[in-house]
Amino acid sequence: MLNNNPVRILVWSDYVCPFCYLERPVLERVRAEFGETVEIDWRSFELRPEPEPTLDPNAEYLHRVWNQSVYQMAQERGLSMMKLPPVQPRSRKAHQAAEYAREAGMLDAMNHALFKAFFEDGRDLADLEALVDIGRSVGLDEDGLRGALEQGRHTKRVLEDEQLARQIGISGVPALIVTAGAQAYLVSGAQPYETVKEVIDRALSDAKAAT
Repeated sequence: MLNNNPVRILVWSDYVCPFCYLERPVLERVRAEFGETVEIDWRSFELRPEPEPTLDPNAEYLHRVWNQSVYQMAQERGLSMMKLPPVQPRSRKAHQAAEYAREAGMLDAMNHALFKAFFEDGRDLADLEALVDIGRSVGLDEDGLRGALEQGRHTKRVLEDEQLARQIGISGVPALIVTAGAQAYLVSGAQPYETVKEVIDRALSDAKAAT
């Protein structure tokens, strides 16, 4: 029955969102526990697209959020987020780089590399050469990636993801849409594994009951 009703999780996230990175360990555990029963697909969401201003890296708001939530959650989830990134870049190019990686079958690896580069290494994800270097680290063709970013080849796909998010009613990330058969469930925020597992189990149960 599980093979007939596999679970699909669409994950809308932004590479400059700490709580999106904090949800990765949860999704990695889901993949490890459920195996091929669950498919995880990353989708684009820009928290601050043009012309909205980016955040000040030294803003009191950011320090408060990190002190109240991020550092503790990072420790609990095994991530090395020891300090605020020194920049707060726009993320559209990073999403475009991820879409290039999707075409090469390396989306998940690039997703992880982009998050790590920003939150652990403080890289500027708006810088083309930084993105090319990150892509190289996961095995992407650097000239191909550079050309795709310079040409904006994947801009349309990024914007389509964001439009779909608006249609669904997603206004913040991370946001997970868990589907099994005709059933769909929204999980908002950096939820613990137990919460996500409960939703997956419910989706599977409902899909089984509907057959």
